[in-house]
Amino acid sequence: MSFNRRNFFKTMCVAGATLAVGNSFGAANSEEQTVEFQGVLYDATRCIGCLACERVCAKAHSLPEPKKVKPEVGVIRKTSENQRTAINNYNTSKGEVFVKNQCMHCNEPACAAACLTMAMYKTKEGPVVWRGDKCMGCRYCMVSCPFDVPKFEYYSANPKIEKCDMCYDRIKEGKIPACAEACPGDALTFGTRRELIEEARKRIFENPKDYENQIWGEEVAGGTGWLYLSPAPFKEVGFNTKMQNSSYPELSKGFLYTVPSVFVLVPPLLLGIHEATKRNKNTNSEENE
Repeated sequence: MSFNRRNFFKTMCVAGATLAVGNSFGAANSEEQTVEFQGVLYDATRCIGCLACERVCAKAHSLPEPKKVKPEVGVIRKTSENQRTAINNYNTSKGEVFVKNQCMHCNEPACAAACLTMAMYKTKEGPVVWRGDKCMGCRYCMVSCPFDVPKFEYYSANPKIEKCDMCYDRIKEGKIPACAEACPGDALTFGTRRELIEEARKRIFENPKDYENQIWGEEVAGGTGWLYLSPAPFKEVGFNTKMQNSSYPELSKGFLYTVPSVFVLVPPLLLGIHEATKRNKNTNSEENE
């Protein structure tokens, strides 16, 4: 046989390990978690809606430049396969409030839990990234995300899953996310999640009249890497206040142990067959030449 058996069985082993280790949820392993998760604190009281974060994000990730339009109240702008972050404007009991949207980088991400090949991956530093070389195109990550974040490039010949990766490449180089670096109003603060929560609590304590007494993302969905402060109730600025505090992968943990393994292993099996066939064809073509 001319195809690579090692890669084929590697795919199968990954799926089997995912099924067997149901409590890892695709996150970094216990040894890696000696590194504190990093994140970003978004302070809506400081955001002026300039959209600098949108523009610099597009440039940093080679995406189309977003339209230069000021966010309007009542018009919800969503992220897409061409835009990883979007600013919206809300008319609240505290006046107009701008809110930034992007991947929330959950502590226990549902997208990573649903991914059988670990293409969607929670890094030890905190960002949740998509690894194209491992993706089999099932799009389970899109279905499982409670924040409706991952987007698929349906019209591309080589489709990818697009979402904010918290500028993970920059973080590995010791830099901060492009949006945080470019924000002229200091609305975005990058740091460890622990430091950001302490800073958020400090701002609320020192200026209680300026803030809602809540840090969005501290507990919701099991905790997220992006944390929010708002001058108005979060239900007034587009947040789903009925979301659970426990992580969403917890809901499927018991289910994974009751589903026959064959149903979980079929997708990676098909992927393995596809890869083996593709390599075999490539090898035959080279031999014919």
